[in-house]
Parts: sequence; structure tokens; C-alpha cells
Amino acid sequence: MKIIWTRHAEERQEEWQKKLGITRQEVENLLRDPEQVVPGDLEALVAQARRGNGLLRIPFVETERGRKILTVYWTSKVEKYWQEEQDANPI
Repeated sequence: MKIIWTRHAEERQEEWQKKLGITRQEVENLLRDPEQVVPGDLEALVAQARRGNGLLRIPFVETERGRKILTVYWTSKVEKYWQEEQDANPI
């Protein structure tokens, strides 16, 4: 699967790399094999995985060319975003 980075996603990943050591490769690996995929805003989906005491979340859209990353972020609000299996993985 092809991964398409937006400028915004690249900038956010660089910021999170400085803060928490989140690498570009880690983001791409999570997008290829997410622990969970949940619905996001509008037509986006969110690939997410537990990381430390929080979640690494990657909102993306499926395009004819591949998965386009909209942004990258880490959050400590696991209970807000994590969904039980019956609601997760819409793809």
C-alpha cells in the first residue's frame, strides 16, 4: 500500500519526533498495520495504536493512489478514543 504524506502530517510528525521520538517509520508501520481503525471526522478514518500511556493516532483518507495521512498526533485520552472491538475497524 502506498502512503501519501501531506506537508501538515510531515510537520506534525517532526514535532512529535522531538517530543516523544515518534519516527516517520513508526507512523508508516502503524498505518500499514494499525491496532485499531475508527471513524474520524467527515470521510476520514483514524488508525491508532497504544503507545506508552496514550495513543498514537493517524487520521487518513483512502484514495485511488493510497492512504493519505492528514495529520499525526499522540494523546493521553485513551478512554475517549479507544473503541471496543465491535465498533472498531470499519475498513
